[in-house]
Amino acid sequence: MILSADPAVLLAVAAMLCYMGALLPGASDRRWPVHLLFAAWVMHAIVLLSGAGVWAGDGEGLRLGFAPVLSFTVWLVLAVHGVESRFLPVAMARRALAVAGAMAVLLAWVFPGEVRAIAHSRWAPLHWVLGITSYGLFGAAVLHAVLLDTADKRLRHRGSPGGSGTIGAGAGLPLLTLERLTFRFVEAGFVVLTLALWLGLQSESQWRWDRKSVLSVLGWATFAALIAGRWGRGWRGRQATRWLYAGSLLLLLAYAGTRFVYEVVLQRPPA
Repeated sequence: MILSADPAVLLAVAAMLCYMGALLPGASDRRWPVHLLFAAWVMHAIVLLSGAGVWAGDGEGLRLGFAPVLSFTVWLVLAVHGVESRFLPVAMARRALAVAGAMAVLLAWVFPGEVRAIAHSRWAPLHWVLGITSYGLFGAAVLHAVLLDTADKRLRHRGSPGGSGTIGAGAGLPLLTLERLTFRFVEAGFVVLTLALWLGLQSESQWRWDRKSVLSVLGWATFAALIAGRWGRGWRGRQATRWLYAGSLLLLLAYAGTRFVYEVVLQRPPA
């Protein structure tokens, strides 16, 4: 990829550099890694709103593709992390999010997708926004679930269930609080995904039972089973997080995975 004087490209490079800078270890009393992560997040947002990101920048529509959607999803997860860290310490996630942010910007730069108008129906823009928002909410849930599983594994290895009851010195969240947060994101994502699918069904001329639709519905059903199992049977721990991972994978394959196959493997537009 050849660098140009395009401001969007320069911002993408700057965002990646700031994300990588946020990976550097910092003393506990220094905030510069967090400031770098925030700067990267702001530049990432500008890139998404420019011609190199999700919005085409010329009023023609949106850039649709696996990479722009993943980039927007990571940006939303970072937004959730930024708000959450103002109230609860989740510092363990900083480096993982910095890596994800840098990779997301790079992927969207290398695979920019295609510009398409989404005004084929009055519900299409809202359907798209709700769909991508559900990706972000489930992405935040997965991040918390990974932290939850890591904490659970550490406590099991220590052999002291009473232990400190936290996920470690780097984060300091009580396990029960982390578990509640994880499933709050699952429940919010499920509501938003339900609305997105419902609006998609309202656009009968555009709705097709293709791979994307089938995988999306399967993902929705998986999350519905998870919520029902948690409420009705008290599913917790790894039993619950496995369902979360399965549902998130189905959603990832529904759009990003399908577009990846068409754009990168087959190198042709979706049918």
